[in-house]
Amino acid sequence: MSHTTDDAAADAAVQATRDIADVAAVEVITAAAVHLMSAAAVKCGLAEDDAGGPGDRHRDLDEARKLITALAALVTTSAPDIGNQHARSLRDGLRSLQLAFREASPFPDALGEGPGEKFTGPVS
Repeated sequence: MSHTTDDAAADAAVQATRDIADVAAVEVITAAAVHLMSAAAVKCGLAEDDAGGPGDRHRDLDEARKLITALAALVTTSAPDIGNQHARSLRDGLRSLQLAFREASPFPDALGEGPGEKFTGPVS
């Protein structure tokens, strides 16, 4: 019985490898960026209100800073490879998050010192 379970796991791994092999790099990069953006938006307090309470209860600016910085690094370093069409929308989303972070912060960072600004330059 264990042998069958091992075979099924191996088959699943092979299928996953085939599936990921069929995905273009731009799609993987864009998906990763969207996940970072979504998580950063929630951590900036931009989640929608729901039955459990206001969306800003998820605010965690320390976590948001990390996510935005990672996003900025991904977007700026991959932009030449993914093309302007994809990079433009990612840059716009990143800039919106950087501005939302600044607005949510009780003590905003100096211009050029905000999350990801070492990669993007000052955002105001």
